[in-house]
Amino acid sequence: MKRKPGTLLPIEVSILEAAAQLRQLGAGEFHGFQIAKKIKDQKEARLLTGYGTLYRALERLEKQGFLSSRWEDPLAAAEQNRPRRRLYKLTGVAATVPSHSAPDGALVALALRRSPS
Repeated sequence: MKRKPGTLLPIEVSILEAAAQLRQLGAGEFHGFQIAKKIKDQKEARLLTGYGTLYRALERLEKQGFLSSRWEDPLAAAEQNRPRRRLYKLTGVAATVPSHSAPDGALVALALRRSPS
């Protein structure tokens, strides 16, 4: 999908909104499945066609500076007998999403401003 530089796709806006809401609920970091669940609950999965779509969007947002990520401690995953998760968190750049970046850009910026750092 072609887009103008500095604009966000609807899936990216949804990810940032969900991340801001998770941060408001006290989650400093989140993993992809948490974001997918939050988006599905809010948007009835209209934007998510597959997890590949989500993870490509997370990667784009990280490259644009809206998110940072790290791999969780392998011991934490081993203790719970599951694969390691990639953990994401919002950066300060995410709070500067201009309202013209996407139709819901103003809502994203407002949600991010309201969420604690």
